[in-house]
Amino acid sequence: MSPLLFGMLGCSLVLSVQAMYSSSDDVIELTPSNFNREVIQSDSLWLVEFYAPWCGHCQNLAPEWKKAATALKGIVKVGAVDADQHKSLGGQYGVRGFPTIKVFGANKNKPEEYQGGRSSQAIVDGAMNALRTLVKERLSGKSGGSSYNKQQSSGGSKKDVVELTDDNFDETVLNSDDVWLVEFFAPWCGHCKNLEPEWAAAATAVKEQTKGKVRLGAVDATVHQVVSSRYGIPGFPTIKIFRKGEEPEDYQGGRTRGDIIEKAMDLFSDNAPAPELLEILNEDVLKKTCEDSQLCIIAVLPHILDTGASGRNGYLDVMVKMAEKYKKKLWGWLWTEAGAQLELETSLGIGGFGYPAMAAINARKMKFALLRGSFSETGIHEFLRELSVGRGSTATLGGGVMPKINAVEAWDGKDGQLPVEEEYDLSDIDLDEDFDKDEL
Repeated sequence: MSPLLFGMLGCSLVLSVQAMYSSSDDVIELTPSNFNREVIQSDSLWLVEFYAPWCGHCQNLAPEWKKAATALKGIVKVGAVDADQHKSLGGQYGVRGFPTIKVFGANKNKPEEYQGGRSSQAIVDGAMNALRTLVKERLSGKSGGSSYNKQQSSGGSKKDVVELTDDNFDETVLNSDDVWLVEFFAPWCGHCKNLEPEWAAAATAVKEQTKGKVRLGAVDATVHQVVSSRYGIPGFPTIKIFRKGEEPEDYQGGRTRGDIIEKAMDLFSDNAPAPELLEILNEDVLKKTCEDSQLCIIAVLPHILDTGASGRNGYLDVMVKMAEKYKKKLWGWLWTEAGAQLELETSLGIGGFGYPAMAAINARKMKFALLRGSFSETGIHEFLRELSVGRGSTATLGGGVMPKINAVEAWDGKDGQLPVEEEYDLSDIDLDEDFDKDEL
C-alpha cells in the first residue's frame, strides 16, 4: 500500500486526549477529585456514563447524552467519567467496557447498571423511571434523603487496612517489595474519623486492583510513638508513601476514596514491570495480547539468516526499552520473523520487504498504523507518541478481521543455519555403465 493511499484511508487510531464533554454542556465532568462530593454525598439521582475517548460507541452516544442532560436539567443529574484517564474510578465500579452507564440512586455505594436504549429519549425515560422508584421508596420510608452517612462504610472493609505497630512496621513495610500508603492517625482526631471509611474502601479496591502490590496501612500514632517520631509526624491524619529502598514521600492528594485509589494506581503503574515482549507462536498469543490491550505493537524482524542472533537481539532490546518507556499505556508487545506469518504481513501491507517493520493494531476498531521512521528508540518513540496524541494515520486491517496465524516453533536464541542438502553415496556406481553417447 502506498503512503499516499495509506494516508487517504487513514483516520485517528487513538483520539486526542481531550474530554468528550465541555463546560458548555449540561453533562457534569466527574473525576476522582469530585466524584465523592458530587455523586456519593448527593441527595440527587445520578446517571453516570463511564467512557473512553477512543471508543466509537462512546462517540456515537455523546450527542444523545448531551440532549438527555439538557432535558433532565434540574431533575436528574447527568455526569460522565473519562474512565480511560481515570482507570481507578472505573475499576471501583466494575467498569469492563465502554460506554457503561450506572444509575446512582438511593444507595450510592451500590449503583445499578442502566440497561435501556442509547437514544436521548430512551435515556430520559430510564432516568424518570428510576426517579419514580426512588420517590416511592422515600414515601414508604425505605430510604432516607441521602444514603451516604448510612452506607459510607460499605464498599470497603477495615480488614484490608493493615494495622501497623512499632513492632511490625519495619518488617511489614520497609522490608516489603510492595508499595505502601500509610496513614498516621489519632483516635480523637475528627479528620481521621472522616477519613476512616474512605481509607477502608480504598484499601479494598486497591488490594483487588493491584493484586496486593500496593497496600494501605494505618498507625495509631498516640500508641506507637517510636515509628511516628521517626518520621516526624506533624499532625493528623498524615499519609506517607513507602517504596523499598527509598525515602518516604508525603502524600499530597485528596482524601476521598477516589483520590486515594487513583494515586495508588499511579504508584502501581510506576512500580509495575514492563509488559512482556512475546513471540507470535500461535493464534492464542496474538488474540489474547491484542484483545486485552488498547493497542498491540507488533514487529516483523528480518529472517535469522539475515541478522544472526546478535542482530535480532539488538532489535528485541530496542522493543524492550520502548515497552518499559510506555508501560503505563498497558499496551501489548509482540514480534515475529519475516515469512513466519505471511497473512499477518499481508493484512498490514508489509508485503515481504522492508524489514524490520512495525505496526500498531487497535483490535477493537480493526485499524492499524505502520512505522514510517527508523526502527530505533528515537523512531519508535516518535511513532508511538504521535499515535498517543491522535496524529497517526491508520488503515483498516485487511478484511476487517484478525489474520490467520500459523503455529511456529519458538526461536532458540541461536544463529540460523542453512538447510543441509541430502548427500548421495555414488562410490559403488559405474559411471560408464549404460552410458549412451547418443544422449549427448
